Amino acid sequence: MIRHIRRQIVICERKTTLKTAFLFSGQGAQTVGMGKDLYEASPAAKSVFDRADAVLGRSLSELCFEGPESDLTATANCQPAIYTTSMACLAAWLERNPGEEAVAAGGLSLGEYAAFASAGTFTFEDGLKLVAKRAALMDAACHEAEGGMAAIIGGDPAVIAGVCEECGIDVANYNSPGQIVISGVKDLVLKACGILKERGVKRALPLNVAGAFHSRMMASAGAALAPVLDATPMNAPKFPVLQNFTGEPESDPAKIRANLVSQVAGSVRWDTCVRVMAERFGAERFVEFGPGTVLTGLVRKILPGAALHNVSGADGLADA
Repeated sequence: MIRHIRRQIVICERKTTLKTAFLFSGQGAQTVGMGKDLYEASPAAKSVFDRADAVLGRSLSELCFEGPESDLTATANCQPAIYTTSMACLAAWLERNPGEEAVAAGGLSLGEYAAFASAGTFTFEDGLKLVAKRAALMDAACHEAEGGMAAIIGGDPAVIAGVCEECGIDVANYNSPGQIVISGVKDLVLKACGILKERGVKRALPLNVAGAFHSRMMASAGAALAPVLDATPMNAPKFPVLQNFTGEPESDPAKIRANLVSQVAGSVRWDTCVRVMAERFGAERFVEFGPGTVLTGLVRKILPGAALHNVSGADGLADA
């Protein structure tokens, strides 16, 4: 019995002393019902959803909790919905763990905005307005031409990038070792998939997406977002936030804005972001906030052995 108690004490001490990085979900993680149990269980999470409804002038919370799925999945809706749910998850976590601080933070594409909000770069409300505008602009860009994306499993990153250049498309995401996403005109993405299979990649899987995110086809959305970012008050982050476009942290608000503009049509260097959090800032535990477990799975591939935790609902608070 004494040995068991001592073991539990050691586990608790190890858990509370691990240096923690905050991670935030990206588009595609949405699911009907997300955040509902947190809304009912956590006053802090409820406040986040209520504030979102007030900012947008519509019931985003009802869309998250009740759907329908077709409306929730639409780019213009799912980006603000995921941002809000992610921030509600964080609020509930901090309510349970007052005073806990991150050594670094990052988010996948859309999730970068939640990461900056968590670091106090801008308010939750200003971040929501940015995300809503970004979503509307990207949705409009999706309708300008038929775009597509594909996940490439295995293969040399240099070879994949070369085939993208050859076909006039782009690398959208460097997600983890062995997983890269390509993006561009749909027919050209399919052409690239065929070439890559001939050149030895394990799999090339076309994705069911609304458009060619993180490709040159989103350039108009990035350009239109620039003045909105310029008008948004920003502070230096309280802790390092890794930016998708560079894989580096930035403290100058002007440079943060520029990177967020470039991120819309640029490659997401998620693999690099995670490695920098661990190698430069000492992150030992990664806590993912928001629906799904995609980022948790990617970190497991990037940093085998890292401590991982996911907060997508009230269950994630049980062992907080």
